[in-house]
Amino acid sequence: MASSITSSLQTSNLRSAFLGERNGFSVCSVSVTQVGFLKKTIECKESRIGKQPIEVPSNVSIKLEGQALEVKGPLGQLSMTYPREVLVQKEDSGILRVRKALETRRANQMHGLFRTLTDNMVVGVSKGFEKRLQLVGVGYRATLEGRILVLSLGFSHPVRMDIPDGIQVKVEENTRVIVSGYDKSAIGQFAASIRKWRPPEPYKGKGVKYADEIIRRKEGKAGKKK
Repeated sequence: MASSITSSLQTSNLRSAFLGERNGFSVCSVSVTQVGFLKKTIECKESRIGKQPIEVPSNVSIKLEGQALEVKGPLGQLSMTYPREVLVQKEDSGILRVRKALETRRANQMHGLFRTLTDNMVVGVSKGFEKRLQLVGVGYRATLEGRILVLSLGFSHPVRMDIPDGIQVKVEENTRVIVSGYDKSAIGQFAASIRKWRPPEPYKGKGVKYADEIIRRKEGKAGKKK
């Protein structure tokens, strides 16, 4: 009887030592021999827009010095300095190509952007850009006084805007304003500043809007039914 009790106690102690069951706690030990980390390589694909070549017309001259590009045409002259992530190359045929200088995510993002900016420079000095705006509303009209655009937009006083250098403004039938020039960003900024004075409202469409802009109309409040 004593030998069986002793044998049972020894088996219980061995099992407790093996499973880690002591003083009411259960410990589960897991042996980890090696921990591996997966390395994922980020693949920076070439931009679909960035890899397209830029054709330079015969009436446009290109001057490339390092990361600085200067474009001169019949309408004006523009220049831009490129970041280190982007490289501009001029081929013997006169075609410009914008390439990535680094294989990074930032370079991939800049590739298509600076290709578009470069193309805008070439098109701007050779053909130019324009933005058309329309004034909608009773008494809304626009006139020119030299290099000053005068807008009557329902305020107690007319709005007078100085026209920046390099931008031409033409007024047709007192309600249509045409902003043109060779710098696309400057044209867009000046046109946006005109529209900002009286953005089109959604009920009757009154205000200053782009010629190709579609105004989503809202239904006016209905009167109370008696």
